[in-house]
Amino acid sequence: MKNYKNTLKIALFLSAFFLSPITLWGQKNVLELVKGSQLLGYNEKTGAHRLVGQVSFIYQGNTMYSDSAHYFQRTKEVRAYGNVHITKGGINLFCDSLYYNGKTRKARLWGNVRVRDVEYKLTTDSLDYDTKLSQGVYRTGGRVENSTNDEVLTSKIGYFYPRANSFFFSQNVVYRKKDLSMTTDTLQFIYAKQTTYFFGPTNIKRGATKMFCKKGWYNVETKEGRFLKAGEIFENGKHIKGDTLFYQPHLGQSVGRGHVYFKDSLQAMSFSGDYARYSSIKNNSIIVGHTLATKILRQDTLYIHADTLFNQNDSLGKPLFSKGYHKVKLFNSGIQSICDSIAFDAKAEKLNLFKKPIVWSNNAELKGELMTILIKDSMIHHISILTKASVVMELDKGAYFNQIEGKQIEAFFQANDLVRTDVIGNARTIFYPRDEKSTDSNFVIKRLGMNRLYASELKIYLDSGEIKNITYFDKPDGIFYPMDKINKDEQYISTFKWQPLLRPKNWMEIVH
Repeated sequence: MKNYKNTLKIALFLSAFFLSPITLWGQKNVLELVKGSQLLGYNEKTGAHRLVGQVSFIYQGNTMYSDSAHYFQRTKEVRAYGNVHITKGGINLFCDSLYYNGKTRKARLWGNVRVRDVEYKLTTDSLDYDTKLSQGVYRTGGRVENSTNDEVLTSKIGYFYPRANSFFFSQNVVYRKKDLSMTTDTLQFIYAKQTTYFFGPTNIKRGATKMFCKKGWYNVETKEGRFLKAGEIFENGKHIKGDTLFYQPHLGQSVGRGHVYFKDSLQAMSFSGDYARYSSIKNNSIIVGHTLATKILRQDTLYIHADTLFNQNDSLGKPLFSKGYHKVKLFNSGIQSICDSIAFDAKAEKLNLFKKPIVWSNNAELKGELMTILIKDSMIHHISILTKASVVMELDKGAYFNQIEGKQIEAFFQANDLVRTDVIGNARTIFYPRDEKSTDSNFVIKRLGMNRLYASELKIYLDSGEIKNITYFDKPDGIFYPMDKINKDEQYISTFKWQPLLRPKNWMEIVH
């Protein structure tokens, strides 16, 4: 990428000014005055030549200008003061004062330091350069900018390693160019790889995409990155974060590993797990390992766990459907459920539960081969139960059970409470009517007996798990047993099974 080639140029410029091959020391190791300079005097004790009056001279291949200068021939040192200007090969360096040691091959520049060519400029307050190590450094703040575009890099400290094609910036590092910006505390750039490495909290913004990490790398050409330690990516309304994130825009995907979180702002759902992959090309995401999907309803939140969670959007990014595979668990303050797999239709707001699902609501346990949960106005409206459908309601702490079964059951809810069941085909119900008596000191409930009722269809109205009214459409087969004469053979429906130990107790439990 052009911006970092420019940074390399600046570092090489500095090297060109001060670095002379070893073979030259015996050939051009004296200061050569240019016409117009004045030699004011010579100090035999210190070996210092003092030059004044629009000083111009050539030393070790560099043409230098200043208001005054001292040249120490024995120690091979040069000190220049006032409007210092060095030029070589179309490169210009300016500063207020300069010191250069020809033996150690180290230079130091002070005051309004500028290094520039026709395209780039480095500005700082002071600069050290070691020509032997080919290393330059500023420690009081520096700015690298391109005069032909808006590329700018600033930092408090900057190190340049031209031989290794490597650069290191620290403290308040800011890089900007067109649609790309980076802010970090520590940044290293490997020119050959066109890759930046971060060693502190880092924010990257490219167009509408935002990225964050505490450690990682980013390729400025391919836009690919690996973000470690709390990595985050915000892109097109999607938010993904994790212990490690791989950003691969050339493949149209982001991959997360370790405590991964993914959220789509276009739908009220978020996902978490051990591994996640989001594809901007296919408009889908997949989550595996300790997964948890969270859907915000109007008055509550629905939590979903499965071995694998999958989410699909349309070409406009709007949600189409979500799926969960194997060992599915759902938790909501109103209902809880387990099944083998689920599919959520975002447009119809329907949640399908497959392979012997169980749904719990208050004291009710609903079962069947297949269930469909319809969500209306962000609340659970009703559940369709198909094939071997049943509803079992616990009474008196498990002493008795109200029971309903049939080929199909439509269970209707209000505020997550089961209020009605429409039983279609081979409808059967077993329930225990009660008598309520209130005294001055307590409230007494007395079971009157067991009522068994068979019909082709039944409409059953409930309140807090108690059957309040039953409507039938043809003559039913019914019988009432007093409590002391209950027929044990007719006490339970054919599919009766009470499984409270399988019921999720809280949303945290369903992940484990």
